[in-house]
Amino acid sequence: MLKKIPVSQLAVGMHLKSFCGSWMDHPFWRTAFVITDPRDIEAVQSSKITEVWIDVSKGLDVAEPAHLPVQVSIVPTDGEMPVRSSKSSSTEPTSVAVEIERATRICKDAQQAVVAMFEEVRMGRSVDVGGAKQLVEEITDSVVRNPGAIVSLARLKSVDDYTYMHSVAVSALMVSLAKQLGFEDEQIHIAGLAGMFHDMGKALVPLNVLNKPSQLTPAEFATMRRHPEDGLAILKSGAQLDPIVLDVCLHHHEKMDGSGYSKGLKGDQISLHAKMASVCDVYDAITSNRPYKAGWDPAESLRKMASWANGHFDQTVFQAFVKSLGIYPVGSLVRLRSGRLGVVVEQCKASLTTPCVRVFYSTNAGMRIEPELVDLARTTGHESIIGREDPAQWKFPDLDELWSGLSAPPW
Repeated sequence: MLKKIPVSQLAVGMHLKSFCGSWMDHPFWRTAFVITDPRDIEAVQSSKITEVWIDVSKGLDVAEPAHLPVQVSIVPTDGEMPVRSSKSSSTEPTSVAVEIERATRICKDAQQAVVAMFEEVRMGRSVDVGGAKQLVEEITDSVVRNPGAIVSLARLKSVDDYTYMHSVAVSALMVSLAKQLGFEDEQIHIAGLAGMFHDMGKALVPLNVLNKPSQLTPAEFATMRRHPEDGLAILKSGAQLDPIVLDVCLHHHEKMDGSGYSKGLKGDQISLHAKMASVCDVYDAITSNRPYKAGWDPAESLRKMASWANGHFDQTVFQAFVKSLGIYPVGSLVRLRSGRLGVVVEQCKASLTTPCVRVFYSTNAGMRIEPELVDLARTTGHESIIGREDPAQWKFPDLDELWSGLSAPPW
């Protein structure tokens, strides 16, 4: 049985099950261990964590009644995290501008957490499933409040951070897609966790191969292609995970025509979640800056993916994915009927073709203009998108800042 107690009640001999807060708010690599050193208690009490869960069946109980009400939870299977009795953050809908601030913090914490997770695996240790579940819960809450914020922010990554932020981005995309497909809350969380762990096997890929700024040799590509099977072995060696998470790890590179890897599955042989992961994985890969190429514009990426859809992706899943992002995803450069150029900053729930756009350039005058937010759903036909534009041709240096408000990714 688990009890939630304030950190002031911690004592040597207690089995600390998990921390109540982000896994970047405390200095421990793992969240479940028996406290044997008073210095560990001091470290917890000196951190941002104010409450923890202890397992009284595996260690000491509190000696005296806690000053705060004790919350009890029964864990259904070993290794599962307790269900929190209340949300740590609101899930009320917000504008993308408001959610950007929260999503920035989540992405920053997540990037550091995934780096730590990969380093643990490289040292031969098991993955901290409990910490990852808490992280996915924060990502899910952000998607519920406004899906465009964290999904778009996670696309902004440096070349050096690609592998780590890619896991965060795919997790957010999986959550958004699962919501679009009508999944229940528990299944949405599992989809997000599958996205977080899908590339775990890359922790075993040599860094000179993983970050190579040019085309891989046949031997290097063979090494890279082993990452789904390596990832499966890593995940199976740690705490028990839902079979869906393991399936996505092994099969996220399968294609509908059977030309994928690692098992060459085709069509209905591929699970729904693996089909989802395939779409999310490819979208984030082609929209992100890589060592060997610049990322494509979000709208252009969807157009190119649509041209591959018959061989690569499940049509139903891909169409749901487009609906979850919009035909012109946040960050897309578009041309309006008036001749002005703008960047998409937020989707309209009622229509995929009428997002909010921040216009900043007049093609008629050939010059930058004062940025203006235009809600195309409220222009009553006087303004509309007539097409997408290629950012590579225009070379606007502040395109991402125009929609995100950030001059550079803070992670």
